[in-house]
Amino acid sequence: MAERTVQAKVYDAEDIQQILGLGRSKTYEFLGEVNKKQKPFRVIKIGRIYRIPKDSFDKWIDGEI
Repeated sequence: MAERTVQAKVYDAEDIQQILGLGRSKTYEFLGEVNKKQKPFRVIKIGRIYRIPKDSFDKWIDGEI
């Protein structure tokens, strides 16, 4: 049987922290604000966990939105 590899379609808070060079507290504060507005990119909150769709975040960081 062939192995399946699944490409993640989302970033987690640690990914965003590293990409933006923010501290942990500031990252969660920022993601909380973005989650409320769903702008400038989408944020999915499941309980206390944040997931950020890569396509939405990447378009924002690349200046396409």
